[in-house]
Amino acid sequence: MPDDRVSGDGFIQAADGTPRWGRYGAAGVLIRYADEEGEWFFLARRALWTHHGGTWAIPGGAIDLHEAPLDAALREFEEEVGFTLDSYDIIEVHEDDHGGWSYWTHLIDVRHRFDLPGSMNPELTEARWVQAHQLHELELLEAFAGTLERLGIISRAGGHDRPVG
Repeated sequence: MPDDRVSGDGFIQAADGTPRWGRYGAAGVLIRYADEEGEWFFLARRALWTHHGGTWAIPGGAIDLHEAPLDAALREFEEEVGFTLDSYDIIEVHEDDHGGWSYWTHLIDVRHRFDLPGSMNPELTEARWVQAHQLHELELLEAFAGTLERLGIISRAGGHDRPVG
């Protein structure tokens, strides 16, 4: 069977003049797990050689032509982290529109905190579960921090990331 995939890999220039990865946009999954200790989020640190390297964000990447944002987000998660999410609930979908280019964040809940991967794609240097109140301690990718704020997960009042609630 032929591969009809048309890769979205590549930079484009957004309406504001900044470079964005993903010729058809990009997407990722923000995975949340809640227990008696509070909310946990699965985050990954981007390799230094990547765009905005060294910052913490969610696994994600370019949407291929004719691919739905959720499908792209789940594919990118599997490619970068090394396993398939097979059981989850979609809680919210956030589109961060930059005028002709969008990043789609899919907030999903999982029923258990899965083990950290033994090895990952070289685009990531590490991954971990982070409690909501610890998010302000990480160097977050700026656009991701903005999405967390718009989702009501953190507040950046006074220039500092603070968990909401």
